[in-house]
Formats: sequence, structure tokens, C-alpha cells
Amino acid sequence: MKNEKIKRYAVLTILFFLPVAFLLMLYPSTHNYEPLEIVHNDISDISLSEEIKLQDHITVLAFFGNKPIDKATAASNLKELVYDKFKGFKKFQIVVLGLEGSEDEYNKLNKEIAKYEDLKFWHYIYLPESNIKEIYRSLKTTEELDDNFSTDKVFIIDKDRNQRGRLDDRKRKEIEANKPITQLYAYDCIEVAVIKNKMSEDMRILFTEYRQKRKGKFQDSDSRRANDLKKIDE
Repeated sequence: MKNEKIKRYAVLTILFFLPVAFLLMLYPSTHNYEPLEIVHNDISDISLSEEIKLQDHITVLAFFGNKPIDKATAASNLKELVYDKFKGFKKFQIVVLGLEGSEDEYNKLNKEIAKYEDLKFWHYIYLPESNIKEIYRSLKTTEELDDNFSTDKVFIIDKDRNQRGRLDDRKRKEIEANKPITQLYAYDCIEVAVIKNKMSEDMRILFTEYRQKRKGKFQDSDSRRANDLKKIDE
């Protein structure tokens, strides 16, 4: 009987301290926090919309062109894996750019992805070809829009209209093997692994940056390095 009590208390003690130990292991990582990199700046704003702007918002920017139903898979992945996860964050929005005159096609797409809820922070903006091209040209990207003025890839834009991403997208093993540097400027919504493992993580990092800025705790890499050197000199 005594041994059973000892075992029970031991199990309870382990269950209690395991989460604490886990949090303590995570704590040092906050000091190694690296912000999501700016890969390009001065992204063109949406000049024809009075209500919806990129400025002062954390935006996922998509280009679904004039045949948005062809992008139903990309839109569904974006909705389920990104929108549903971050829709509660302040100033978050998804902006989908479509060609003027394709409003009916977008109504069909919206019915596909918004069957059970109102997509309050998901916006469709209809622009002329010239405006869509202008905004897309202002982005850092490795490929052109297709003939329908669309792409499966989406872009993360911060509150100052900077494009965010990864200037070095190599995994640790690739770095150790001295593989060539690869960049990540946009996120392919057809590739579920990319959205779940890369884009979601990058969005989380960006929201952490702005949360730290509000609390006055944010330091970019250069400031943090300068402070570290100052401490060494002291």
C-alpha cells in the first residue's frame, strides 16, 4: 500500500513538473528571437480602395485573376491553414486581387470556401489589369503572373508595406552541408507542407514582432547585437 502511494505521488510530481521544465527549456529561445526578414520594401498600396489598405495591416496578399474558381484549392488551403488560425489577431487581413468584371466568378469561389462563416477579414478587390500588374511588379518574386493574372503563391506584407520572407530558406543540414542559399519570397498555397510548416511559422514570428513592439521589448538584429557587445565591454 505504501509503495502504491509513493508511485502515485511520483507520477503526480512528474506530471506537474514536466510542463514547467518544458517552459523553462523554451524560455531561452525568446532571447534568440529573430524577426521575419524584409525581402523587399515599398510595396504598392491598393489605390482604388478607400476602405481596404495594405498600410497599417498585416496582410496576406493573393492574386487569383479572372478565373478564381481555378484557384479553389489554393484558396481553401489558405482559408483553413492561415485565415482560420490568425483571424483573431489585430490588423490581420487576407486581400485577394481580382480582375475587374470577374465579380460573379468570385461569388462562386466565396461560396466554396465560406460555407459556414462570414469571412470578415478576407477581402476581394477588383482592379484593372494595369493596377494588378503594378502591385505585382512592386513585389520581390521569381515568376510572372499567368495569363489569367493569377498565381498560387501568396505574399506576406507587414504594416509598413514591406514584403516579408526568408533570405536564407535552407534547413540546418543544408547549411552544414554548405548548400547554395535559397530564398523564400512567396508561399505556394498548393503545397500544404509549405503553408503549415513555413508560412504559419513565419506569420507567428511576425505577430510576435509586433506584440513585442507594442510592449517596447522588440529589438532588431542590429540593435540586439549592439546591446550584446555593450554588455561585454561593461
